[in-house]
Amino acid sequence: MRYFLELAYNGKDYFGWQIQPHQISVQEAIETRLSKILGQTISIVGAGRTDSGVHAKKMYAHFDYEGELKKDLVKHLNSFLPKDIAIYKIHQMHPEAHARFDATSRSYHYFISPYKNPFAFESSWVFNRELDLDRMNDAAQLLIKKGDFGSFAKLHTDVKTNICDVREAFWFVNEQGQYVFQITADRFLRNMVRAIVGTLVEVGIGKITKENLARIIEDQNRGSAGASAPAQGLYLVDVQYPTELFINELK
Repeated sequence: MRYFLELAYNGKDYFGWQIQPHQISVQEAIETRLSKILGQTISIVGAGRTDSGVHAKKMYAHFDYEGELKKDLVKHLNSFLPKDIAIYKIHQMHPEAHARFDATSRSYHYFISPYKNPFAFESSWVFNRELDLDRMNDAAQLLIKKGDFGSFAKLHTDVKTNICDVREAFWFVNEQGQYVFQITADRFLRNMVRAIVGTLVEVGIGKITKENLARIIEDQNRGSAGASAPAQGLYLVDVQYPTELFINELK
C-alpha cells in the first residue's frame, strides 16, 4: 500500500529536506522514527527538496507499507518526532501515486519584515529599508510564464531542464505588516525562489528596473540576477495533486 504523509516543519536546525552524510535532515528524522514504529526500514520520498534553513507549512512525502497501519499512527509518530516536525494527516493513495512527480503545482511564501523585530529574525528576512511594492509587483508579472529560469537557478546541479511554468507571482502585506511574496509553479529549480526574491528586492529599492529584470530573465545566467534572499524567510505552503490519487484518510 502507498501512503502520503501530510506534514510541516521548521527548517531552522536542519540541513534541508534530503538525507545527506554527516548532517541532520528532515527526511532522516522522519524515516528513523517511522521505521522504528513500523518495525521495518521505511524510505520516504518528498514532494520537493527544500534547502538548509527553509521551512514547510504543508509538505507531502510518500512511503510504502504492506501491513495494516494503526489508526493512531499520526499521534504516535508525532510523539516520537522532534518538536519542529509535525505530521498532520496520513492518506492512503493510488498504488502508483508519487509525492514528487505527481505534484501539479507548488506554492511558496517569502516573508520580509520591514522593521527590526526581535521575534521575526529567525522566521523572516529583517530588511530595514523602504521597498516599493508597486514596482515589485509590476516587475513580478514578467515571471508569470512558461520559460527558462536559469538566471535564478543554483549552479552545477543535475537538473535536465530549467523550464518552469510559473502561474502566479505577487507581493502583499499581511496582518503583521510584513511583505509576503507568493509564487506558484509546476516545479522550482534549486534556490530559485530566494534568487527571485533577492532580485525583486533590488527592484523595490530602485537598484534595477523592470526592464533590467526582463534582460536578466533572458540572459539565463545566474550571475545576472541578484543575491539570494536568506533561507529563514522561505516557506513551502502548498502542494497540489490530482484528487483521484487520494483513496482514504487514516483517522
